[in-house]
Amino acid sequence: MASEPDPLDDGDDGRDESPNERSDRNWSDLMQELRVLQTGTQILTGFLLTLPFQARFPQIGTFDHVLYLVLLVLAVTVSVLALAPVMMHRLLFGTRVKPALVRVSGRILVACLVATSVLVIGIVQFVFDIVASPQLGMLAAGVVTAIVLALWIVGPRVVRSAQRRMTP
Repeated sequence: MASEPDPLDDGDDGRDESPNERSDRNWSDLMQELRVLQTGTQILTGFLLTLPFQARFPQIGTFDHVLYLVLLVLAVTVSVLALAPVMMHRLLFGTRVKPALVRVSGRILVACLVATSVLVIGIVQFVFDIVASPQLGMLAAGVVTAIVLALWIVGPRVVRSAQRRMTP
């Protein structure tokens, strides 16, 4: 009798590991990715939290005040989302649900990456708005958006294409 395919199976990659070992490896990979993400977002959040205490902050326009508040909420949301997999792991520890936890955490990580991309784009616009002009803010945000989209869309395609060429 054939068993159902494992949803966490990485395919025929030559690894000789059990489903539990695969879940442990995938969990470890996710945690490392979240560590990198969390460090960056914490720095951005800290930067945003200091801005209202700067002398020029009250002088910025309404649009930039609103943009600032949106960016602050987004930064805090990403920080909390990045903690969610660790919180769930702690609350579910010993319940033997790691495969499901890995799947959910992977989705949370993607949401964090998307939100962080939007956050970085917004911060670039915010800084350019204040330092240069609203027009340059929009232009800079557009350039960063193009870079982000290239990394999200073109980057993986290039890697897959290179892998296909290398695979006999």
